[in-house]
Formats: sequence, C-alpha cells, structure tokens
Amino acid sequence: MRAILVVNPKATTTSERGQDVLARALRSEVSLAVEYTKRRGHAAELAQRAASDGFDVVVTLGGDGTVNEVVNGLLTAGGDAAEAGADGRPALAVVPGGSTNVFARALGLPKEWTEGTGVILEALHSGRTRTIGLGRADGRYFTFCAGFGLDAEVVRKVERARLRGKVSTPALYVRSTVAQFFLETERRTPLITLERPGEEPETGLATVIVQNTAPWSYLGDHAINPCPAATFDLGLDAMALRALNVATTVRTVGQILSRRPNPRGKHVLGLHDVDQFTLTAARPLAFQVDGDYVGERAKVTFEAIPAALRVFC
Repeated sequence: MRAILVVNPKATTTSERGQDVLARALRSEVSLAVEYTKRRGHAAELAQRAASDGFDVVVTLGGDGTVNEVVNGLLTAGGDAAEAGADGRPALAVVPGGSTNVFARALGLPKEWTEGTGVILEALHSGRTRTIGLGRADGRYFTFCAGFGLDAEVVRKVERARLRGKVSTPALYVRSTVAQFFLETERRTPLITLERPGEEPETGLATVIVQNTAPWSYLGDHAINPCPAATFDLGLDAMALRALNVATTVRTVGQILSRRPNPRGKHVLGLHDVDQFTLTAARPLAFQVDGDYVGERAKVTFEAIPAALRVFC
C-alpha cells in the first residue's frame, strides 16, 4: 500500500521529533512518502498530486484546516470528482495534530496524536475504513461544519489574533465571541434568507450554522452541538437564529451547551438531513468552512455529497 504523509510543520501539538516518530511508525505498515506544507493551499496541491500518482492513502498530521485542504485536493483531482465515488480516489487517514481536531474526534479518534497514531496503524493493518458523506459550499468541500454570519466572524477574529501571536485556546474563543457579539456584529437587522427547492423561503435570519456531522466544535473537552442529530451518513443539518438579542442568544447558547442539546424556540430554525439549500444576504457576510475563515459572501449554495470519501479510523 502506497501512502503519503502530509505534515503541517506548524501543527500545534507535535514536534519535529514526533513527526519523525510518526513517519517511522507508518513505514511499518505502508510504503511512505513524506511532504511538508509550505503555505496555505499547499496541502490541497499535495493531495491532488497523490491522487493523480495513484497513491492508496493520504495521511494528514495537522489540524482541521490541513484536513480540509487535503479533502478538497482529493475531491477535485483531475476535475470535480464528486460523482466518481469514494473507491475512485485515495482514502484518508487523520492523525490529530491541531488544537481542536474536530473532524478526527467526530470519527471517534483520540484527541492526542500519539493515541490517534495507534488507532490509525491498527486500521491500516486491518484495512478498516468507513465511507462518509461531505458537505459542499459553492465548490468548497467541508468535513464537519460551515457558518455564515456570527460564528464566521468569530473565526475571523480568532485567526487575526493568532497572526498577532496569540495561542489558540478555549479562552481565546470565548473572549473573541463575547467581544464580537457585543462590540462588532450588526445585531439589529437580520440579513439572511434560506431557500430550499420546493419550500417557502425562510427570511429574516441573523446567523446560520451548518453541520455535516456532530459535534460542531469543542470547548476543551465539551462537545458543542447546535445540530445534535447531524451525521456523516445523512444530508446536512442547519441551525439559524432569527434574532441576536441578548436574551434569545443566551437562552439558545445554554440549550446548545446542555448535556442533552436541543435548540428550540420561536427564534430558532432547525433543519435536518437536507440535500441542498442556498443562503443569501442583503450584504456580504463572513463565511467559514471547517473552522477556517474564507472571506465574505452575499450568496452560498450548500449541497450534501453522500458516500464521498473512505477514511481509515
């Protein structure tokens, strides 16, 4: 079995020595090539090349951003491969190396890279894979979530803080969320409309979270679940708020963070197992996929892509 290990050398939780240990361990199971990412987008290029060169597996060591790039590279190698089926492209193996590792943990992998490596080695040895569905937003694939509005504004704020040298921690996300909500987000006028084929439009939405699986994210060890029924095996789920006033937002956040999350109320819109929908806004809003800010959009079309990718886990 031929595999390529795509390493983000800036991965939060690993060292150069740890990367070497991982490579040696993988070589006990596969014929391995190792590549290091050098810039944003490079992991996607490496994955495209791996697919074109006939590799069987792409292993990632990095965070959710690295995984997202590799998935997009695999799904677009040689053109849009969404209809080719999971068996027509290399499988993916994820060794968690970022600060949160939502995708790896959603697959049931341990959050520590050392323990995750053991699970991946066992899966490679036995040939154990799982086929999962993905989400797609205007041609950009995502593995676990996307967001339009407030949550994407928070992601943007955190990324800017990290560029200034801040460390990605739960406390940074909490501080950024509070500051964004109270000081920067336009909360008075809901700007978003959601449209689905054959359904009446949902107007007057203030922010929208989209999930391809649960959880949406983690706060330390606590899973955050706006759409607790989301799964890799079905279509997309979405949760939208019709208002961002303090009372409504605090109540909904409390529901999301509870032991049995079930966001509800007159200001909450929930959708489950949806194949396609489009979000439009009165002006461009922040947009994120898999926890990476990707700019502002006035319109985004979401699609569920079933059985898109094989994953060793």
